[in-house]
Amino acid sequence: MTVLDSRSEMSRDRDDVNATDGVGVLLTDKGVSMPTVEDLGSGRGPSWLDEWLARNALDVLAWFRHIHAHPELSRREFATTELVAGLLSACGLRPKLFDSGTGLICDVGSGDRCVALRADMDALPLTELTGLPYASTVPGAAHSCGHDAHTSMLVAAGLALASAPELPGRVRLVFQPAEEVMPGGALDVIAAGGLDGVESIYGLHCDPRVQVGSVGTRVGAITSATDLLELRLTSPGGHTSRPHLTADLVHALGTVITGLPALLSRRIDPRSGTVLVWGAVHAGEAPNAVPQDGVLRGTLRTGDHEVWADLEPLVAGLVESLLAPTGVGFELEHRRGVPPVVNDVESEAVLRAGVEAALGEQAVTSTRQSSGGEDFGWYLEQIPGSFARLGVWSGEGQMPDLHQPTFHLDERALLTGVRVLTHTALAALAP
Repeated sequence: MTVLDSRSEMSRDRDDVNATDGVGVLLTDKGVSMPTVEDLGSGRGPSWLDEWLARNALDVLAWFRHIHAHPELSRREFATTELVAGLLSACGLRPKLFDSGTGLICDVGSGDRCVALRADMDALPLTELTGLPYASTVPGAAHSCGHDAHTSMLVAAGLALASAPELPGRVRLVFQPAEEVMPGGALDVIAAGGLDGVESIYGLHCDPRVQVGSVGTRVGAITSATDLLELRLTSPGGHTSRPHLTADLVHALGTVITGLPALLSRRIDPRSGTVLVWGAVHAGEAPNAVPQDGVLRGTLRTGDHEVWADLEPLVAGLVESLLAPTGVGFELEHRRGVPPVVNDVESEAVLRAGVEAALGEQAVTSTRQSSGGEDFGWYLEQIPGSFARLGVWSGEGQMPDLHQPTFHLDERALLTGVRVLTHTALAALAP
């Protein structure tokens, strides 16, 4: 198993890390063995990629299992960042850490043209229930969304690209923190200049609904905008036998719970894919007392960028009209989350070409727009790009969904992801 030398020390206030500094030495733990993993794209070339994967496939698997076993939550990805930086710098690359100490970028190749590949690094605040031998060792944290795979694949793609005799330009590896919290670590990357000089950006996300060896692509919106709503209500409180002498807070909560989704469905084009679902509600303790305060929380999603821009004032007005007759006081917090990920035609064609070159034409499959949020959308507010869904289902049995504590993936997807990322970068840089 390839691991980072625990003796290494990394200064997080430096702009870059260089292998000649003694940082990121790679050690081999002779007591650890990895199972063989099938490379579904073997022999499709280029020769340097085939050779790199033949030599390093088990290391890619080891990196994945190590990150999986040591998950870190959003903006706490210090050890993961150090591991990635060490692996890159030990091979002669010069990663640049963000000032926060979590996340980094690293350019491979040279030249004026530059395209980017992105991976997210953070885990979820869940307790893993897979029973895997490399399951999370961190209580209350688990890689149940595949970011451990994304990170491992991008490290491997970067090192494979670095082994190429020549590249037609630069490929920027973007290792992003904090995708799982809104408004997302993509904004941190942008603020730090991570997209400076980049023509276009590409990314993959594990999808348990797609079989390993296939990749789902789509022109247009592939994810949805996601906002958070928190509504706090106040009332003088009172006895439930005399609701006319107070403001019935629980009734008011119920009015909003049912009324707001219904009104939105009548005020917004249903083709926009807009959906409001409440996830938490709390008020009171005693059955015979009208409570003085209560809270309602939920997510509001839409697949239409224009609708997303208009949602905040619309929701505020509807909440006010619903609560006006009840007499309760209220405070609404509408937290804007992430925009939808919208793939443009040209960039989707580039990613599709990368999939076909990596795995064959049969590997490309269509995919539907998801109501899930993904902060990759912030990148596409700045530059063109495309996002696709990487198949991680083995094809046997039922696959647990993302964000479930039993989520796991077919490890063959790691090597298919490396190939797709590598070929996508080459396609994007092609004249």
